[in-house]
Amino acid sequence: MSARDAILARLKGPSPDQAEADALLVAPERPAVNEATLEAEFLARLALPSVNASHDVVGSMADLPTAIARYLAGQGEALTLCLPPDPRLTACDWGGFTLHDSAAPDEAAVLAIARRGIAETGSLIFETGPTAPMLPNFLALHHIVLLAVRDIAPHLENAPLTGPQPRAHYWVTGVSGTTDIEGAYVRGAHGPRFLHVILLRN
Repeated sequence: MSARDAILARLKGPSPDQAEADALLVAPERPAVNEATLEAEFLARLALPSVNASHDVVGSMADLPTAIARYLAGQGEALTLCLPPDPRLTACDWGGFTLHDSAAPDEAAVLAIARRGIAETGSLIFETGPTAPMLPNFLALHHIVLLAVRDIAPHLENAPLTGPQPRAHYWVTGVSGTTDIEGAYVRGAHGPRFLHVILLRN
């Protein structure tokens, strides 16, 4: 058999990985998620090096400013925050904070509310709107995100949002990074360098 015939025979024959491909079609691969412990599953994904996010837990919205003050103090940052015009946030007591309603390119910290969290990947889903501007979430050094525990879904398939749909929504899974510069990993190359998720239980 010539080399040409051998190549054609291999192209016509079954792929060496055919059995593996067939198995994926029968039972698509996806991470196992224990739906009875979604909060713990989600937090475990946040801790992965690929996501690299810290977290805190609050019992009510009234506890949110204290939790953010604690985080910023731990990071050596002043109590300065870009706060979106969301009534759920503006109703909190922000005494002691310097608040901005728009983010400068060198903004230290911004707060946003995630519409949903995905336990499978540690992803956060945000929506855009008059009370949820998108741009500040990509400008600040510290991206602080409030997520209600009840809004954690197990898998990507459970992500579709209910109710009126926003003009756009976007997903965030950890902080951005690149290895384009001499092959060294640079954290926060295309957005925030730090992601901090605050879970709201009540």
